[in-house]
Amino acid sequence: TSNKQGSTLKSVPARLTAVLALATLISAFGSSFQYGYNVAVINSPSPRFYNTTYLERYDRPMEENLLTLLWSLSVSMYPLGGLFGSLMVAPLVNKLGRKGTLLFNNIFSIVPAVMMGVSEVAKSYEIIIVSRFIVGICAGLSSNVVPMYLGELSPKNLRGALGIIPQLFITIGILSAQVLGIRNILGNSTGWTLMLGLTGIPAVIELLLLPFFPESPRYMLIQRGDEKSAKKALQRLRGSDNVDAELWEMRLEDQSEKAEGRLSVLTLLSQRSLRWQLVSIVVMNMGQQLSGVNAIYYYADSIYATAGVKQNDIQYVTVGTGAVNVFMTIAAVFIVEATGRRLLLLCGFGICCGACVLLTVALYFQESVTWMPYVSIACVIIYVIGHAIGPSPIPYVVTTEMFRQSARPAAFMVAGSVHWLSNFTVGLVFPFMERGLGSYSFIIFSFICLVTLIYILLVVPETKGKTFLEICQMFAKRNKVEIKLGDGDLPLKESKESLKMSTFRGKEAFALGGKGGGLNMF
Repeated sequence: TSNKQGSTLKSVPARLTAVLALATLISAFGSSFQYGYNVAVINSPSPRFYNTTYLERYDRPMEENLLTLLWSLSVSMYPLGGLFGSLMVAPLVNKLGRKGTLLFNNIFSIVPAVMMGVSEVAKSYEIIIVSRFIVGICAGLSSNVVPMYLGELSPKNLRGALGIIPQLFITIGILSAQVLGIRNILGNSTGWTLMLGLTGIPAVIELLLLPFFPESPRYMLIQRGDEKSAKKALQRLRGSDNVDAELWEMRLEDQSEKAEGRLSVLTLLSQRSLRWQLVSIVVMNMGQQLSGVNAIYYYADSIYATAGVKQNDIQYVTVGTGAVNVFMTIAAVFIVEATGRRLLLLCGFGICCGACVLLTVALYFQESVTWMPYVSIACVIIYVIGHAIGPSPIPYVVTTEMFRQSARPAAFMVAGSVHWLSNFTVGLVFPFMERGLGSYSFIIFSFICLVTLIYILLVVPETKGKTFLEICQMFAKRNKVEIKLGDGDLPLKESKESLKMSTFRGKEAFALGGKGGGLNMF
C-alpha cells in the first residue's frame, strides 16, 4: 500500500490568492459592511420628519411620548430583524449553500433601501420602521453566513485573519455612517433619507460580482457530494492543482459526519460531543454584546461634552473614535495568526473590564476633579481598543472553527440568536439601568467581562492552525466522548490509517507521492 511505501500527501502552505482575497472583500463589503452601516446610520437622522408627517396628517404636533416610542421602534426593529435573520441561517445555508444564501440575502437589503429612500416622498414614517426590520434580517443572515463562508474558503493558516475581515467591514460601515452623518454632509433634514437608502449600493455590487466566485468547497464535497466541483473550486482558491491534502482532510471530516448526519438545532442542543463548544459560543456571544460596548457609545457624547468639547465638534470626535475602532480591527487581522485567538480574547475582555472599572471611578469624580473628564475620554478609547482586538471579531472566527460541517449551520443559528437577543436586551434595559444606577452601570459590565474572561481562561482552547477535526478532538476530551468515524465506529486515531488505506483507491484516488513517511497534516 502507499503507506507501506512511505508515501505521503503533501500539504503545501497556502497563500492568499487573488480569487480568495476578492471573494473575501466582495462578500464582506456586500454583506458585513451593511450590518455596521445600519447600526450607526439611525443615530444621525433627526426624528423631525416624524413630527412633520404627523402634523400634516392630524393638524396637531406629535406628543413627546409617542415620538419617543416611534423612534425607539425604529432603532429596536433592527436587532429584532437580526434575530429573525439568525433563525433563518441553518435552513438557507443547507438549501442554497453559503454563497447562494449571501446572494439571496441581498433582497433584504435592496428592497428596504428603496423603501427608506422614498419614505420622505411617501410621507410615511411607518415605512422606515418596517424597513429597519427587513434590513435587520439582512444583518442577521450576513453576520453569520459571511464568517461561515470565509471560514470554509480559507486554508487553516489564514482562517483567523480572513475570519476577522467581516468584523473589519462592520467597523468600516459604522465609520462610514458616522462620516456621512456629519451635519454638513448628509446628517441633516434634507439628506438623511438618502443616507438611509445608500445601504442598497453594497448589496447591488455583491449581487453583480459574487456569482463569479466559488461556492464553499466543503459545502459542495461534504453536503452535496460533488467532489469534482469541490476540487475545481479549491484549485481556483489556492491557485494550485496540488489540493489533494486539503481534500483528504475534508474526506476525513466527511466520514465522521456520516456517523452523525446533519444536525438540527434541537439535535445540537442534546449532543454530548458538542456540549462545551455550544456553551462556549453562547458565553462568548453574550459576553460580546453584554460587555457594555453599546453603553460606552451611548455615554461617549456626554463624556466628550463634559471634557469641554464643543457641541458641534462632538460629531468629529465620535468619527475619531470610529477610526480607532477600524485601525485596531485591522491590527487584529495581522496579529491573530501570530498570537492566536485565545490570547486576543483574554486581552480584549481584560482591557474592557479594567476600562469599565476606571470609567466608573472617573465618572464619579468628574464634577469635582477638573482633569477627570480627560481620564473618562481615555477610558472610552481604551475600551474601544480592547473590544476591537478580541470581543468584537474573535467569537465569529471561533464559532466557525469549533464545529464540523454538519453542526456548523445550527451552531451559527444559536450563536446569532444569542448575539441579537443580547443586543436587543441591552438596547431595551440600558436606559433604565442608566436612570437607576448612573455611572455604576459600568460595574455590571465589568463583572460580565470578568466572568467571560475566566470562562475563556478555563475552557476555551487555542484553535490556531488546527483542522476542524483536530479542534473537535480537543473538545472530545472535555466532553468525555470519542470522535467516531463512519468505518466501523473506530476512534479518530485508528480511523486515519483505515481511511488512508481504503478511501482513495482506484481511478479517482488522490495522487500520492513524495519522499519520507508519515502524514504531515495531523
